[in-house]
Amino acid sequence: MNFRSLFPTCALALGLAIAGCAPSPDPTATEPLTIGYSNWAGWWPWAIAEQEGLFEANGAHVELRWFDGYLASMEAFAAGQLDGNTQTLNDTISFVADSVNGQVVVLVNDNSAGNDKIIVAEGIDTIEDLLGKRVAVEEGVVDDFLLTLGLEEAGYSRDDVEIMPLETGAAAAAFAAGRVDAVGAFPPFWLTALEREGSRELFSSADFPGAIPDLLVVSQTVIDEQPEQVQALVNTWFDILEFMQENPERADEIMAARAGVSPEELQLFKEGTRFFTLEDNLEAFSEGDSFASMPYAAVEMAAFMVGMGFIPEAPDLSTLFDRRFVDAYAASLAE
Repeated sequence: MNFRSLFPTCALALGLAIAGCAPSPDPTATEPLTIGYSNWAGWWPWAIAEQEGLFEANGAHVELRWFDGYLASMEAFAAGQLDGNTQTLNDTISFVADSVNGQVVVLVNDNSAGNDKIIVAEGIDTIEDLLGKRVAVEEGVVDDFLLTLGLEEAGYSRDDVEIMPLETGAAAAAFAAGRVDAVGAFPPFWLTALEREGSRELFSSADFPGAIPDLLVVSQTVIDEQPEQVQALVNTWFDILEFMQENPERADEIMAARAGVSPEELQLFKEGTRFFTLEDNLEAFSEGDSFASMPYAAVEMAAFMVGMGFIPEAPDLSTLFDRRFVDAYAASLAE
């Protein structure tokens, strides 16, 4: 992540033309869409589609590419090495200006509802106790953002702590080994952090509802050239949610294996993840005056990141969201 991170009227005729839930005539006629995903609870369900043939059932010709490091996935996508990627809104805003093929949000997978955490050593009980301490975070990424939100809410800034820039897995390991005083981490890495005796959660994304939506983002090039495949990909997500509801044990087995965690640990991570239904998506893509609306959240987040010096200027957000695929799926259900 240069941030894992916030928050038009549907062209219905076009949406209906590309929508349907039926497979495209010949998905193998083109190269597969290469979609990156990484170690986050809201993105593990994509492995279900791969294991259970849900991509094929929707006519989606997709090759999933797993990244152990989230930042590497965003860099690959921005460089044009992927057709799409799973990433947060604030991270998307960070990368969109420099993306080779453009970046467009087409789906919300989930909101972080406690799964991003700032974990501290024994004796750090308040934000004031954290001031001047060494905090390991993947610099500029989602939990760096969460740290900043917490500090800002208490009247402080990121400059009031000593940032130790480390990849999230390495950051959690450094904290567990006692080399830093605090760490920002997402699943499964905060499990490692909490192995340190006396460690505790100081605050989490649960304290900032809606601030960290997790998304499927695809290139503008793919939307222009293969909109039917983007639609098939979005349709697949809703089939994944249905599979998770109807086959919970199998779904958990697949996700736990992909994440490299136990079934018991998986349940902890699911508790901090709010998966987005169709209705949630329709609300998120709508204009509004709260973080429930991604267009609103994106403007607020861009201004915040500019103010913090994370990005030099706010990017053009006018083409960041394309709701036609979610709208078309909804329209197909009404037929």
